[in-house]
Amino acid sequence: MVEPGWLLDRLNDPHIVILDCRWQLANPSYGRQAYQRDHIPGARYVDIGQDLSAPPGRYGGRHPLPTPEQFQRVMESLGVDDSSYVVVYDEEATAAARCWWLLQYFGHGEVSLLNGGYPAWRRLGYPVTDAAPTVQPSHFTPRPDPRMVADYQTVRHLSQYFPVLDARAPERYHGHHEPMDAKAGHIPGAQNAPYTEVLNPDGTFRSPDDLRRIFPLAASKEPIVYCGSGVSACVNIVALRLIGADPLLYPGSWSDWIQHEDAPIAASPGSPTPASGEPGQNRP
Repeated sequence: MVEPGWLLDRLNDPHIVILDCRWQLANPSYGRQAYQRDHIPGARYVDIGQDLSAPPGRYGGRHPLPTPEQFQRVMESLGVDDSSYVVVYDEEATAAARCWWLLQYFGHGEVSLLNGGYPAWRRLGYPVTDAAPTVQPSHFTPRPDPRMVADYQTVRHLSQYFPVLDARAPERYHGHHEPMDAKAGHIPGAQNAPYTEVLNPDGTFRSPDDLRRIFPLAASKEPIVYCGSGVSACVNIVALRLIGADPLLYPGSWSDWIQHEDAPIAASPGSPTPASGEPGQNRP
């Protein structure tokens, strides 16, 4: 995590690469349009759907992990090389957290999230621009770490031994309302931990003491975290890392889980049948 003032002091540092990850699930063109309107000087835009996800298939959820080759091409097109210090931001931490996690997953540990994101930068009156920066050629070496992820089979067989945390809104977790996926409910045994709870009203992350109260199960050090498609769960991963836990991400999350015919589904009393859903738009 870095604060806006820290980044302001280093805007001209050639080793720092700033990535603008603004995104709205309901409006795929929003992020690029917002970037073209104004952004932090020197920032390059990265799109979560086109750049940070592979094309959806039968399994893998709505935002499958990109291949190493795809991620390498994207990072090099943005001027990120093996020695870059990357700072990522968006407006509500979700897409930026996904980018932060992906960089670490692919072996690039020199990456930080801008605490409070673009809203914090604007509130402080720091400079913005509509000019796109010149990107220098770079070389990025992807080194994926499979120890950071849990797939469907792993979650099914280890959920009784490790805490499983569902980062979605309570109404989706309980199965009372499912606006995105064809089936409602949650993974049996999972506990609801909405990612919005780890953020202050201004979008900054809550204190470590607050986070420990939110995540009492993190004492195991290896909770498995999921959401709708492996995006907002990364916000919880940031929070868990801040209190010393070592969480795993289920990248396909709920949108992958429900594609498996043998997947058990839990729902709270009074919810619609787990096999029902309704079209709509919501957070991932």
